[in-house]
Amino acid sequence: MHYDPIKDVFASLLRKIPLSRILFYKTLDVMFLRSWYVRRELKNIRGLLGDKEISIYDAGTGYGQYSYFMSRKLRPNKIYSVDVKKEWIKDSEEFFKNRNISNVSFCVEDLTAVNHKEKFDLIVSVDVMEHIVDDVKVFENFYRALKPGGYLLINTPSIYGGSDVHDDGEESFIGEHARDGYSYEDLESKLTPLGFKIVQSKYTYGVWGDRAWRLGIKYPMIMLNSSKLFFILLPFYYLITLLFTFLMMFIDYSSVNKTGAGINFIAKK
Repeated sequence: MHYDPIKDVFASLLRKIPLSRILFYKTLDVMFLRSWYVRRELKNIRGLLGDKEISIYDAGTGYGQYSYFMSRKLRPNKIYSVDVKKEWIKDSEEFFKNRNISNVSFCVEDLTAVNHKEKFDLIVSVDVMEHIVDDVKVFENFYRALKPGGYLLINTPSIYGGSDVHDDGEESFIGEHARDGYSYEDLESKLTPLGFKIVQSKYTYGVWGDRAWRLGIKYPMIMLNSSKLFFILLPFYYLITLLFTFLMMFIDYSSVNKTGAGINFIAKK
């Protein structure tokens, strides 16, 4: 199962209908439980950084949805958003320019090769690290790029079924993943030797969140991968399943999960 072909379809639609991007962002915020967790922690970190203008590194911005959120909700700030996909960066850059959002800039960057030095108060990496083989190199680059006292927020699948891998020998549900996911211990062992201090770690997508993801995301993605005709049927599918999906997401968001398919991790320089 590969997400990228489906993502490229959405990117193509957004390119043709730029005004639909805001609706798309709102849909992502509502439908993806990870966005609930990420936005909550971003607000909390912004409070810890005080009232000063902060510099934010959106490391792997994707469609630009978190940059859009932060540009409005984490002010005052300057946001530097990067990704390896040139077309996606170009699309986001044009959209933000047309919306007169001046506190966000975009660039194509490879996180394993960047060399920023004490430039950012906050680095945000959402569903990125599981795609990168040399993750320690990226963590080194993040540490160098942060100002003293700066924060790193990582959201990623966990080893507890985050790529829908539950037993030895199973392949990741997501074909683009370089690893199945992370545990608290794994992230701690890779970040603390670099000088990071662990601030907080939460497992997300517990029992109820995982069920919500399957019902609201996984099964529709499987259908879309089999045939693009399912784009037409999606509204009817969600008409039946959406209420149950939201209820399970809310239970997960309001709970403390001992383990979960995702992990939300915060470290400080």
